[in-house]
Amino acid sequence: MKLIHTAKKALYISVAKYFRYWSNKSLQRWNPRVIVVTGSVGKTTMLNLIETQLGPAAHYSHNANSAFGIAFDIVGMRGITGTKLKWLYLSIAVPLRSLFFTRHEKYYVAEIDGERPREASLLAEWLRPEVTVWVSLGRSHAVFYDAVVASGRYGSVDEAIADEFASLARNTSKLVIVDGGNPAMTAQIKDISGKIVAVTDAALHKYHVSPTSASFAMSSGTFSFSDPMPKETYVQLAMLEQLMNYLALPITHDVSAFSSPPGRSRHFAGIKDTHLIDSSYNAHLISMRSMITMMQAMPAEHKWAVIGDMVEQGKSESEEHRLLCELLSTTDFEQIILVGRRVSRYTHPAISSSNPQRHVESFANARDALQYIVDHLQGNEVLLFKGSQYLEWIVEKLLLNPQDVSKLARQDSASVKRRASWGLS
Repeated sequence: MKLIHTAKKALYISVAKYFRYWSNKSLQRWNPRVIVVTGSVGKTTMLNLIETQLGPAAHYSHNANSAFGIAFDIVGMRGITGTKLKWLYLSIAVPLRSLFFTRHEKYYVAEIDGERPREASLLAEWLRPEVTVWVSLGRSHAVFYDAVVASGRYGSVDEAIADEFASLARNTSKLVIVDGGNPAMTAQIKDISGKIVAVTDAALHKYHVSPTSASFAMSSGTFSFSDPMPKETYVQLAMLEQLMNYLALPITHDVSAFSSPPGRSRHFAGIKDTHLIDSSYNAHLISMRSMITMMQAMPAEHKWAVIGDMVEQGKSESEEHRLLCELLSTTDFEQIILVGRRVSRYTHPAISSSNPQRHVESFANARDALQYIVDHLQGNEVLLFKGSQYLEWIVEKLLLNPQDVSKLARQDSASVKRRASWGLS
């Protein structure tokens, strides 16, 4: 099994290098100023915030953040969205397209994931960014790093993940912007020779959130959003201020037109005058804490939490879900509804034993959870959806305006088919 895993990893890197070789021809002709956004959580929001400032002056790697995705994006192509036969098509089309396709924007703003070992470093060594905006650090996709730790190269999964993300900072030529409140991040970049800016909570002067909006009074002015945004968004806004100052460009504080990416803290009107806060795209402990803390700061009489499993946690799965219990136990949610095998096995028993009076329900699947929610809604509740197990399907069924389904996460045909195979249609 270990041999098979090693072979697959080697094949992945080799194929990625093949596409990188050809796409690099197009990149060299383009020669943009490269700004990289990375981190365990909040990358896509950061990318979209930068877009509110740079607009058409930049090209943005929307829906492409892997070693393959970035290579395809540079030559104006999409990745694997259909059958596996498309690999054959891409292996021919990318080299041909790289000979003539050239983008013309001044900046390339690329979102880079560190999902797999060597993924971020492979891109770092290629793109050599002028600026790296390192938003966050946590146990995202920890399952992919268990084997790296077992090999003896690192003492822990946290250390391995931190080193992978730091490869982007080490390969940055001009400016690295990090969260100064994260000791693991600052420890990784202390020996970097380039300019480092560490943002702190001193940049945030005032924060307010409601089910339909959020505002942040920052050092340069007040940013107002038409979606609820977690308080931790101030980190991205402070980074945005630093980036625009570095580029010597004016800051646009009117971000009311900013639309949160699907499944990331997005508000929808629900049935029975409810408010649906959809943050179902993904989840690990950092993002769970961020959204749950946001709900606690929100003035609302009836607050519910619909929480799904945190997947890809590897050997730390049980520990992470028990920490989730500790987090939920401190809240004032009127209802806590858990969906999935992991939260049912680890989180539910821990909450029940620590506080037997706490109203917590646990369900194996989204269909049963939806039925419970519909049966018990009284009206005017604010419901947070966070985690896996296709919670976006529950949100879909609770929408007041069915056309809003197009704004939910995972609406591609493959995801629709997967949900249908679970009986969710």
